[in-house]
Amino acid sequence: MFDAHAHYDDEQFDPDRDAILQSVHKSGVKYIVNAADSLGSCYKTLKLAEDYPFVYAAVGVHPHNAKDFSPAALDDISSFCSCDKTVAVGEIGLDYHYDLSPRDIQKKVFETQIELADIKSLPIVIHERDALKDTLDIIKANKHKITTALWHCFSQSQEVLADVMRLDGFYISLGGVVTFKNAVKAVGVAKAVPIDRLLLETDCPYLTPVPHRGERNDSSFIRHTAAKIAELRGMDFDELCAITTENAKRFYNIKD
Repeated sequence: MFDAHAHYDDEQFDPDRDAILQSVHKSGVKYIVNAADSLGSCYKTLKLAEDYPFVYAAVGVHPHNAKDFSPAALDDISSFCSCDKTVAVGEIGLDYHYDLSPRDIQKKVFETQIELADIKSLPIVIHERDALKDTLDIIKANKHKITTALWHCFSQSQEVLADVMRLDGFYISLGGVVTFKNAVKAVGVAKAVPIDRLLLETDCPYLTPVPHRGERNDSSFIRHTAAKIAELRGMDFDELCAITTENAKRFYNIKD
């Protein structure tokens, strides 16, 4: 299995990070991409990728932290993009749910990091919450700079999915939400997404799937998401895991 989006640099893993990473790898999760959300998170993410052969890095500044973005931060992230284990720029995008950074700054930082990914020939990992129109407007205005993109933790409707799938090189990832009791949109998307555009993620330590809701999430729980999607699509569990792993390896350009 491949966990396409995780946050093992999060402080919730401080007490037992090494033990958890070793355990999830032994459980069958052979690849993990750790997504940074700030400049400090980028340093931690790269250290994880250096220490664990099965961990890869996405580097970037989350919209929550866009207010702290600076030319110096851009220079640092640009240098991080040249590291051997860096496979994407992310997670980047817009979040109007909490508005922790002003919206105009979020949009500017999003576009700046899209341009950086283009210069570095890296895919982007997109975060969107309550900002659909502006996210799509920026994506479409900058499509000539986006070769490949992952819309992580996709939470929109099947109609929006169809719009996104018309964009060349776009993938989506689904996580534990698809197992939630009232996850009508996620279930519909899980059935409808083209199988060659689907990735699995945990977003751990957040969004823990059923039957572990209330616990800290980790990559070993990705099997519950995989099992639910396989059931919804009428597929064999192992087949779904194999296909989504190959999709993630292709998206992140991981050759081993």
